[in-house]
Amino acid sequence: MSKILVTNATIVTMNKNRDIFKGDILIEDNKIARIAKNIEAKADKVIDARDKVVIPGLIQTHIHLTQTLFRGQADDMELLEWLRKKVWPLEAAHTAESNRISAELGIAELIKGGTTSIIDMGTVNHTEEIFKAVYKSGFRAIMGKCMMDYESNGKNALMEDTQKSILESVKLLKKWHMKDNGRIQYAFAPRFVISCSEKLLLETKRLSKEYDVMIHTHASENQSEIRIVQEDRGMRNIVYLDKLGLTGENLILAHCIWLDEEEMKIIANTGTKVAHCPNSNLKLASGIAKIPELLAMNANISLAADGAPCNNNLDMFSEMRTAALIQKGRLLDPTVMPAEKVFELATIGGAKAMRMEDKLGSIEEGKLADIVVIDLNSVHCIPTDEENTISKLVYSARATDVETTIINGKIVMEKRELTTLNESEIRNEANRIIKKQVDKAMRYKL
Repeated sequence: MSKILVTNATIVTMNKNRDIFKGDILIEDNKIARIAKNIEAKADKVIDARDKVVIPGLIQTHIHLTQTLFRGQADDMELLEWLRKKVWPLEAAHTAESNRISAELGIAELIKGGTTSIIDMGTVNHTEEIFKAVYKSGFRAIMGKCMMDYESNGKNALMEDTQKSILESVKLLKKWHMKDNGRIQYAFAPRFVISCSEKLLLETKRLSKEYDVMIHTHASENQSEIRIVQEDRGMRNIVYLDKLGLTGENLILAHCIWLDEEEMKIIANTGTKVAHCPNSNLKLASGIAKIPELLAMNANISLAADGAPCNNNLDMFSEMRTAALIQKGRLLDPTVMPAEKVFELATIGGAKAMRMEDKLGSIEEGKLADIVVIDLNSVHCIPTDEENTISKLVYSARATDVETTIINGKIVMEKRELTTLNESEIRNEANRIIKKQVDKAMRYKL
């Protein structure tokens, strides 16, 4: 049994009482075995977290690892143009090698920023390379092959056969779901209504119930998207998904910006999860989701960065800060989305979205050992005030303040050095391959 002892830390537990105190954490194998003010125990590794803050690993519930390589390649565009002219051709140009490098690049950035779990949407081709990268890195993810068998405009660069999409998805599920005792899980990933046939969506619903796995898709991100759905399916996005029977606790929807009152009620009443991606929504000028209103209806909300081409980083600290500020500005009310609520969305909220709140999202005995050590002694976080730790984490901290990241009881970064991935090699490979990728994507433009 391997043991890690973290000592002298300011521990932000996110337990039911939201306790914050100075103490020690003993990790045995992949679980938190003990939390106390002082622990006397022999350990294989001791991490002195004096003057540091230890938090639950941050959880991002909508990521595109396949797109990390495309950072800076699709800026200053509206969503559907961004997809059709840039992102889909770039994804179509992926090889197994480029998809692996893109995934490793994204995972490295996430680990260095204190994110320990994600819900990821792969791409149509070579998605198994993303699974391999996650497995190798020790990262935690719910993920699936992106499914795209339809296009209301006639075709897209990634369109695939319906049955082939379903068969490949099930094959990946059978191989990877619950890998490494559940560190990797599968979710069906139909991209969104305008690129999925009704046949595919209904079969996805059936298979999700059969295998008891989640469905991860986009919905109501953009006004043009909603207009297309209304014209093509005869009703608004969320109403349509509800009519098909997809809504419920197994469904996580990215964005949900343009909802009417009926759709908000459907989401809240069915337990459907919403992944809020504030920086992506601002950069694509998609709009601002009504998150305080959804929270008031007891909807399950979590946070994420989305993909590198529409953000352009995967920094959860940036997402937390933006998630708080845009609602204050939208509603002209500084009391909405307080720091404590935002930090909850990034931890416990994410764990609930993953259906893993009994295992993740807080530092408690018996839970999985996904924890992050943060140094809040940088000038942008000074003066140090223990009464305002959560405020510092949400409004002041940066990804570069993360010092050590532990996932599933394994140190994947220590003192800013990755231990399971070769950072310099990933950087060099990404820089080597991107021009070839962009040139290849030109032939897929429509």
